[in-house]
Amino acid sequence: MSTRALTTAASGMYAQQINIEVISNNIANINTTSFKKSRAEFQDLMYQEVTASPENLETPGVVENSNSTLQVGNGVILSSTQKLFEQGDLQQTGNKMDTAIYGEGFFQVRRNDGTFAYTRDGALKMSSDGSLVTSGGHVLEPGFSISNEALDISITPDGLVRILEVGGESIELGNIELAKFINPGGLKALGNNLYEETESSGAPILGNPGSNGFGEIQQGFLESSNVDIVEEMISMITAQRAYEINSKTVKTVEEMMTMANNLK
Repeated sequence: MSTRALTTAASGMYAQQINIEVISNNIANINTTSFKKSRAEFQDLMYQEVTASPENLETPGVVENSNSTLQVGNGVILSSTQKLFEQGDLQQTGNKMDTAIYGEGFFQVRRNDGTFAYTRDGALKMSSDGSLVTSGGHVLEPGFSISNEALDISITPDGLVRILEVGGESIELGNIELAKFINPGGLKALGNNLYEETESSGAPILGNPGSNGFGEIQQGFLESSNVDIVEEMISMITAQRAYEINSKTVKTVEEMMTMANNLK
């Protein structure tokens, strides 16, 4: 019985340790562009049926079941970490290459190996060959080629990319496509503000900004992290208290075992 109590308390301490790590990562990325916070999710472990002692069965207030057994749990386990894709605040930068998605959707980018990834980070740059790329150098789909003679660039809320060339000529380069997923929480976080499609997320659904449930493009803005520092601090305090209580359980069981060993 004492061994079960120790392992149960240990599982609680380990779970809260992981919880603190998730919270600390959220806080560390409070100023990361378009960062989406995570939440640790837990499940109780399997239950064991323990035969009730005759003393317990005769004790008032103790309820017995039809098999005269009691169910005793074995602790807790971390089941998953869930990304929460709530909208972050839009911060105006004044940089025409900065874009933010207000609403649902992701920018689709092509990596160096030819595979696709997805991001909410719209801090765009122009590469040496005139392509629109992200801060990490990934090409924004469906691909845009901007000439060296371009004097200005504009991106409309529906994703239309237009450049102004020498002589005042305005040229339309095409529309930025956004991707959305049936279950965005199932996307795999790769770091560098990138996400990857998984079986849980489903296949990407492509569409134009501002239509069919897709968010709009806001030029000159960047999306801030959706981390609420007050909420994270409260979660940290709660996790700390839970860790302390579990550690106290370990100490209590150790004291009980010591008393049992000292019985004569």
